Amino acid sequence: MVAQNIAFGVLAAATSLAAIRVVTTRNVVHAALYLVVVLASVGALYILLTAEFVAAVQILVYVGAIVVLLLFGVMLTKATLGEDDQLDNDQRWLGAVIALFLLGTLSFVLVDAFGDDKLPSLEGVSRATLEAQRGSGAVGDAIFSTFLVPFEVVSVLLLAALVGAIVLARRD
Repeated sequence: MVAQNIAFGVLAAATSLAAIRVVTTRNVVHAALYLVVVLASVGALYILLTAEFVAAVQILVYVGAIVVLLLFGVMLTKATLGEDDQLDNDQRWLGAVIALFLLGTLSFVLVDAFGDDKLPSLEGVSRATLEAQRGSGAVGDAIFSTFLVPFEVVSVLLLAALVGAIVLARRD
């Protein structure tokens, strides 16, 4: 249990620092690479939660597809690859105030909604029962039965974005 807590602390720190760097860096390519670190760390956190299927989907879809699509879009728009001082403005303090307000509001809502609730005890519950209710089979059943239409809509959307990027790139 101590090793899991240490791993969670390291991953949480890496995720937080990389997320801050995503929004504070002035280089768009570096921001995309920091986004890779954030999304991969979230995938590793899913592994700590023993949600291997969700972790694999996180890595494949977000790190593999979305970031590649984002980098492809950055390269197609011919964005400046170095630091650009014109991308910055004087609204950092307003953003910080709004972020702190949002943090306070979300903290209040979570404490108000869950208060003193405790997580259910898993003592006496077999591993087979847990895997049947929360394992990758249950996730697959939910995706391909209950959420089949949104799953297919997202796949068509990603395919259309990829085809559109190829058409734009081949327009020589």
